[in-house]
Amino acid sequence: MSDHKPVPGTGGDHYIPYEERTGAESVVYFTRDLSAEGLRRIYSRIADSLSGKVGIKLHTGEPHGPNIVPRPWVQSLMEKELPDAAVVETNSYYDGDRYTTAQHRETLKVNGWTFCPVDILDEEGTAVLPVKDGKWFTEMYVGKNLLNYDSLFVLTHFKGHTKGGFGGSGKNIGIGCADGRIGKAMIHTTPGSDDQWDISNEEFMERMMESAKSIVDHFGEKIGFVNVLRNMSVSCDCEGVAAEPVVTPNIGILASRDILAIDQASVDLVYAMKEEDRHALVERMESRHGLRQLSYMKELGMGNDRYRLIDIDNGDREISLADAVKDVVPFQE
Repeated sequence: MSDHKPVPGTGGDHYIPYEERTGAESVVYFTRDLSAEGLRRIYSRIADSLSGKVGIKLHTGEPHGPNIVPRPWVQSLMEKELPDAAVVETNSYYDGDRYTTAQHRETLKVNGWTFCPVDILDEEGTAVLPVKDGKWFTEMYVGKNLLNYDSLFVLTHFKGHTKGGFGGSGKNIGIGCADGRIGKAMIHTTPGSDDQWDISNEEFMERMMESAKSIVDHFGEKIGFVNVLRNMSVSCDCEGVAAEPVVTPNIGILASRDILAIDQASVDLVYAMKEEDRHALVERMESRHGLRQLSYMKELGMGNDRYRLIDIDNGDREISLADAVKDVVPFQE
């Protein structure tokens, strides 16, 4: 494994302004259209990177979870753009309604994921993917069925997270493709410990992103990312109906082929809002050192933290973060 040296100023509680970043720029597409049509339109910008058998990595939620990507949006996308794809998930590490495959399938029924195939990737065991240049891992255990797919479409509800600070594309695949018993334990828990959640904040972010790197490297050019910035509770969708009430305004939907760029842009859009609108989510990200996800992805060479934000609502015009959020309104249920 590599001997990583921390880069000054990259602590997970420290936000790095755009002007202080270096390196190349990627492209991130943006729409304010939070609807099934908006999702289809922005998906089309990355669709040509996906071919063959496509898995859609999506958090399908705990029973009756209120904040997940709306099921009708996903149904419309699959019917019109991805008719042969399957939603892919893994069982949870914590005991609950998605801990076993049988429990997980009941939860899928409760939440209405009955219109398409849902492949629980670790139902039949695990596979091992290499982790290149990792500090914590040389390999990661993932759901065995992941290897049956040629391409991965990572469809993420961007929100806060009790442990990770925020959940973006990196968490969606870093935790969400790791199998429920071995891979997730490697990320969350010190070997030999009885405490499922004993990994320190910054180390947890690094372990999670090394897992994500194994997925990104595995699919290569055949992976694309969409983040939906809607119903952004400070709580993860894994908290279901117990999630904290949403207070952060909805922003829109992003798409990119660069995992770091899309998660960085999602965070940047939150920071670009007025202080009273961003306060809760920013506090959650910084207090959990969640921003380490971004700086560590850059250290691992997973993408660029600089990007061009392209507004597909207005003729593919490049816009500023401030322009993207200038018309957001306070959240209303």
